[in-house]
Amino acid sequence: MAEKRPVKITETILRDAHQSLIATRMPTEFMLPILEKLDKVGYNSLECWGGATFDASLRFLKEDPWDRLRKIKDGCPNTPLQMLFRGQNILGYRPYADDVVDAFVERSVANGIDIIRIFDCLNDLRNLEAAVNSTNKIKQREGRGHAQIALSYTLGDAYTMEYWTDMAKKIEEMGADSICIKDMAGLLVPYKAAELVKAMKEVTKLPIQLHTHYTSGVASMTYLKAVEAGVDVIDCAMSPFALGTSQPATEVMVETFKGTEYDTGFDQNLLAEIADYFRPYRDECLASGLLNPKVMGVDIKTLLYQVPGGMLSNMVSQLKEQNAEDKYYDVLKEIPAVRKDLGEPPLVTPSSQIVGTQAVFNVLMGERYKMATDQTKDVLRGKYGQTVKPMSQEVIDKVIPGEERITCRPADLIDNEMEKLESEMKEWKQQDEDVLSYALFPQVATDFFKYRKAQQDKVDLSKADTANGAYPV
Repeated sequence: MAEKRPVKITETILRDAHQSLIATRMPTEFMLPILEKLDKVGYNSLECWGGATFDASLRFLKEDPWDRLRKIKDGCPNTPLQMLFRGQNILGYRPYADDVVDAFVERSVANGIDIIRIFDCLNDLRNLEAAVNSTNKIKQREGRGHAQIALSYTLGDAYTMEYWTDMAKKIEEMGADSICIKDMAGLLVPYKAAELVKAMKEVTKLPIQLHTHYTSGVASMTYLKAVEAGVDVIDCAMSPFALGTSQPATEVMVETFKGTEYDTGFDQNLLAEIADYFRPYRDECLASGLLNPKVMGVDIKTLLYQVPGGMLSNMVSQLKEQNAEDKYYDVLKEIPAVRKDLGEPPLVTPSSQIVGTQAVFNVLMGERYKMATDQTKDVLRGKYGQTVKPMSQEVIDKVIPGEERITCRPADLIDNEMEKLESEMKEWKQQDEDVLSYALFPQVATDFFKYRKAQQDKVDLSKADTANGAYPV
């Protein structure tokens, strides 16, 4: 029998799985009872933080995301915890100063994160430098912290095999600990995955992880071929929150490799107990409408138009608001044209929303770029970074005529922000992490701080009543 090369698995049930299927609405209290069993599986890591979880916790669940992280760390002492980090944008939607990036990385590791998966919507490696350097400093000082750089996988003339292998070499030179191929739209088909993994393995010694979504229906086959080609880690989700716009099912991939050189060694009985815990919650989400059956199917349009599922649904709702649903196919045709005009960026947050919204405007206005969004203007100005291909000079001249464009790393133009942010929100500060919550989402965080204070005042009032001989109601 061939030498054993067990494939490692990152479990996404506590982050991307519910972000993809139920808009990141799984509350912390629901996660806590199953942590002990998740911790026993033997996962490479448990992805549980970052991405949209931070915003959703504050905005919709009225939870402190830092508190969630601490509780998960307490419940999973043996499994590395992983987060998704949007490069210089951290978990927000604009570039932040390096001192904010440093502080966020430091507090993330201090509160329990072990692996930081860092990506940029343009694959501009300059936007990842600060986060990688911050993680490496902590690793040297404390022996903890792993910087993984994720390349946003996409298709287009610029994205040749040479492009991906060059990027892999540069990532190793930057001092990253591992590479992730981040296929957010489910565009990576099985044989292309094998070719890509083999090519990258030839130029780098770094471990390679593969992240994809089931949206287009090929993800499990893609994992099979990637593992055979030598990929080290795959991202999977427990079956109740797998498939559709989520990841392939953990149990299915474990069974697929059972008895082979890639055998994970995971206990299917333990996985079945974990699935049994999540299944009733999935049924509740279906009954309440939080889990829309539409996101559970296969959307072949993803492969036809290279558009992520979330971007398609956003576009449909924009057209619906304007009573222009008949323009759907016109917008689909316009998306590749806008993407080309803007330098052919990967379609991932926030570039996917920027390209999609601009395509809608171009079609509805009847004239291309008659009206450009602020975000489109910022892409053209270079505020998001450098695109793989040059942007359309004609569009630049029409939308931002005469403006000087940014050619340096955008964050080099941003002054340190931490001191200013701290002074703006000092009345609400109860922990150092609150300043960072405010930095990313000023209004949402302030609303949460007010809610938290009101809850604390209620508890204090009830304690005072009890002390006076009354019973709290």
